[in-house]
Amino acid sequence: MALLYAVRCNFARPDLEAAWNVWYDGPKTAEILAMPLFVSGQRFVASGLDQRRKYLALWVVESPDVFTTPEYKAGWGFHEWQDHIRDWSRDLYPAPAGDASAKFAVDDASALHLVSFDGLAPSEARSLRDRVAAHRPGVTWMEAIGLDRHSPVLGVASVPRGTAPAPLAVGGVQETLFDPISPCVRARAAAT
Repeated sequence: MALLYAVRCNFARPDLEAAWNVWYDGPKTAEILAMPLFVSGQRFVASGLDQRRKYLALWVVESPDVFTTPEYKAGWGFHEWQDHIRDWSRDLYPAPAGDASAKFAVDDASALHLVSFDGLAPSEARSLRDRVAAHRPGVTWMEAIGLDRHSPVLGVASVPRGTAPAPLAVGGVQETLFDPISPCVRARAAAT
């Protein structure tokens, strides 16, 4: 079963942000995708609605065992950029059946609509999801199964870039539009 590993954060040094993005999109992504059990990854930047957290990385992994491999433990973290990372969370969700990498890949003509329930209890997040789902057809809903569980429920959908759903007046729900800042990249082992 494929899993979606969602990493969200802010970066506190605008003067270093461009260099950090070059590092993350280049050497860091290559390092991560060379690790066992990583299938693919793509990075995003907030472009609309609730922009409390600017950056999102979505990684597809084969198993929760990915986080216990020696390679992951040796390369974990933001290295020299760590002091500038804020509002960081890592959540793990079961991906829907099929090609999860294709399901979550967003092309340049599209944006990722992310619906989260940050900091809520799982039962409260599920209840709010049920209220929101009627207004958000096409959203794939997933419940956290590991790591921080910062958002116990997460919803994602690809939408045409430049279109934003009307904000919902539902407390406890955060909706963000994210533009891709990198293509979806597959690990070499997964691509063959």
